[in-house]
Amino acid sequence: MLGDLIGETQGQDTGRRVIAAGDGHVTVEVSFQGSGSYFGVAVNTIGTYESELRPDGSLYGEGQGVDMTADGQSVTWHGSGVGHFTADGGTSFRGALFFFTTSPQLERLNGVAGVFEYETDASGKSTGKLYEWK
Repeated sequence: MLGDLIGETQGQDTGRRVIAAGDGHVTVEVSFQGSGSYFGVAVNTIGTYESELRPDGSLYGEGQGVDMTADGQSVTWHGSGVGHFTADGGTSFRGALFFFTTSPQLERLNGVAGVFEYETDASGKSTGKLYEWK
């Protein structure tokens, strides 16, 4: 069951590269940066994910990143999800993130499975929402 909204993010792709291609198989690495908040605590985020184009046209991705508060506290995350291309040339993903932090402000994220909705447009601008999975 979906629980409370953990937070929202906005970002921009900062780099893309093809890391595998051939025989109908394509994997692209995307790096991004952005900002948002978790439980009302503002963070700046950087991350990288790999997205594989599957033969049926769907996407599978795995990624990792770090989010930092203004005073230098951090939370790391790892996640995976599935998605598809959108009509406007962007992507739409759904998946889960898992966190680790020693930050007193963000320790509520430890042990949480965060379920996300993540959208990008053709220019690489992104928005995301993250909910606690109870």
